[in-house]
Amino acid sequence: MAHAKIPATVITGFLGAGKTTLIRHMLSNAGGKRIALIINEFGDLGVDGDVLRGCGAEACRDEDIVELTNGCICCTVADDFIPTMEKLLERDELPDHIVIETSGLALPQPLVNAFNWPGIKTRVTVDGVVTVVDSAAVAAGRFADDHDKLEAQRSEDESLDHESPLEELFEDQLTASDLIILNKADLVDAEALRAIRTDIGAHLKRQPAMIEAKNGEVAPEVLLGLGVGTEDDIANRKSHHELEHEGADHDHHHDHDEFDSFVVELGSLDNATDFIEGLKSVIARHDILRLKGFADIPGKPMRLVIQAVGARVDNYFDRPWKAGEARGTRLVVIGLHDFDQQAIRAEIAGLLG
Repeated sequence: MAHAKIPATVITGFLGAGKTTLIRHMLSNAGGKRIALIINEFGDLGVDGDVLRGCGAEACRDEDIVELTNGCICCTVADDFIPTMEKLLERDELPDHIVIETSGLALPQPLVNAFNWPGIKTRVTVDGVVTVVDSAAVAAGRFADDHDKLEAQRSEDESLDHESPLEELFEDQLTASDLIILNKADLVDAEALRAIRTDIGAHLKRQPAMIEAKNGEVAPEVLLGLGVGTEDDIANRKSHHELEHEGADHDHHHDHDEFDSFVVELGSLDNATDFIEGLKSVIARHDILRLKGFADIPGKPMRLVIQAVGARVDNYFDRPWKAGEARGTRLVVIGLHDFDQQAIRAEIAGLLG
């Protein structure tokens, strides 16, 4: 067993699907297993890593959490991911399992292929790729992939002469998966869940396992220990980008120029309820894809986590403010590249009254 490969689980999924919540639950129920986390945050504020450090589980030790904040992990494999893995493997005390949370904008395929890198392939194997799906969002049609509908609209609207990058990204993440988790299943009815299962299955050549969950509550023994060795099957999980340029005699690089993010820093929130209600209006007016961060509530010893996907905004207190830690409100806002950052900043600041 001393020479057995360390299993690694890649957790992917669209913005706000619930990846971090899933990992928090896994860490809280790890049963003594030492888990190293590599987190690919999108944006300038390392929210996900901070949330995981605040989960209170023994597996959340700071030295076992590595954040990659230099952009989408699938675009920085050579510069960021491989050196991070090499440093992790140089440690005297190796982890029992490695979990990698990708950015919601990442293609899993380049990351999985990186496990074939010399020096990594002999020591680590991809236990499986887990794709987390926001069932409520898909049921509402926000990230659904309906090619027939698009074809019908193309015949009437020249502006639809290309496929939506959001839909391609969603499908590419599903294509790479070994396990699909239909998260937030409690927010939709049984008929909608059946429709989601049918739609996802219709767009995949392979048929990965599919389970339902709420609040990211999936037992670690279900997430970990799939034993797939996905890096050896990457040729059967090609992304739209790879299929489009197959056989080309020059390099192509996908980019995420259609997305942008920025950080809003504020003071304390005197009325968290009114602030959150106001956020819903700002999100709707500017079609913000994702908003996440922390808030300071006067008189409360704990910080308030705010997580928004579309008009749905969740909040909860996660941990006490640390001694000497600067209290305040810091939010990451993610949207399409042409959204009005100045107006959004002003409107969010105006919610403080």
